Amino acid sequence: MHHHQPRKKLSLLLRPLLLTLVVCTQSYVYGQLAPVDSLKTDSSRFRQGKVHKSEILDLQYDIGDLVQHIFQPGKKHDSLRNRSGITIIPNVAANPSIGFQLGIKAVAGIKLGKDPSTIMSIAGTSASITTKGILYFYLTHNVFTNGNKWNLQGSLVAAKSVTPDYGFGIGRDAGESEEDKVLANAGRKGYVLHSLYYNFREKVYKEIFSNFFVGGGVSFDIRRRIEERAIAVNELTPYNIYSDRYGFNRNNYMSNGLLFSIQYTTRDNLNRAYKGFYADAGFRVNQRWMGSTKSAVQFTTDFRKYWSISNRNPEHVVAFWNWGSYLLSGALPYLELPGTGKDPGARSGRGYTIGYFKGTKYSYSEVEYRFPITKNKFLSAVTFFNIQTANDELGTRLFQQWQPGVGGGLRVLFNKVTRTNLCLDYAFGKNGSRGFFLGINEAF
Repeated sequence: MHHHQPRKKLSLLLRPLLLTLVVCTQSYVYGQLAPVDSLKTDSSRFRQGKVHKSEILDLQYDIGDLVQHIFQPGKKHDSLRNRSGITIIPNVAANPSIGFQLGIKAVAGIKLGKDPSTIMSIAGTSASITTKGILYFYLTHNVFTNGNKWNLQGSLVAAKSVTPDYGFGIGRDAGESEEDKVLANAGRKGYVLHSLYYNFREKVYKEIFSNFFVGGGVSFDIRRRIEERAIAVNELTPYNIYSDRYGFNRNNYMSNGLLFSIQYTTRDNLNRAYKGFYADAGFRVNQRWMGSTKSAVQFTTDFRKYWSISNRNPEHVVAFWNWGSYLLSGALPYLELPGTGKDPGARSGRGYTIGYFKGTKYSYSEVEYRFPITKNKFLSAVTFFNIQTANDELGTRLFQQWQPGVGGGLRVLFNKVTRTNLCLDYAFGKNGSRGFFLGINEAF
């Protein structure tokens, strides 16, 4: 039996990696304020005979099955086993905005209370560095009390940030002055902003009735030592022009405010819905008495709708997403403006880097077709098309001009119990913008 020892050792090394990826996936899932545990719901539907044959877990094959078949071929796989605990693994990611990321991550998961419907509470921390010089540290938690009566979401972030910048607006040449042309940056000339970034955010939600939540909280966003290193001293840049025009210090600012929101969801699964609806709407009110450099009021919306178009295989899905953020009054710092990839999950605008388009008012829409490749659901794929629009306050209004993105991707079933996919996408935008996007779970 001596020749089996290397295989056993490798298996023991892989188990923590897989466990952590599952827990990290659950932290995203449970961050969507579901009134019930989606795993429990799916299992209940199966016992009641309401699940389509293609949804039966024993007929599906995920990465956990693959690893077990390689290292424990004689053991029966228990797809509904409880996964929780504390694990430490490398933290790897990639996209055009950050380059390649490598770091270390620790994640813990626990259920609070005795109610079996209670969603698992998640806490995590990570420290990482990227090939573009970004250093990033965070602590985060998403806690559900017994029976999901209360949900507490919070995070603490400290980062040495390197932010690509392509101007203010939707890329339309506007204005007569040289400053207006540089700010609009119709040719999308690239700039880079370096800064130190700190964020503290805490939100508390209460379930009012089935599927409907009301919540509030605070957010403190602080930037220090903001600089553009690769420019001449007197060179005009979009960041400097905007900051001077709206009265922000070029070197630092604070954007601190109160959060108020409502949320409603009927999705059948939070990772990868086959059907259902999700809506979130809320206000952010930046206040000077909280230390904010400027006062401001923003209104933000998030709408998602899913249609399964096949009775034979519900995994054929057409999905629609709209995310928007609209400044109602006051002024926002340049790096806090809504725009490409500025949604909470930073998954919008595939085909462009974060902040490629931005304005005081911004709207993003995307439609995606998801379909299976293999019968056991191990491999599937998506195609998607997105458009985004923004104002520039120099003559271009919201919804006046649109910028498209298009792409496709491969999906590998990571966890069949939670419908978690490993997502590998390649997308194209305008002006030669393109890139590879790697992540866990669907973009929306």
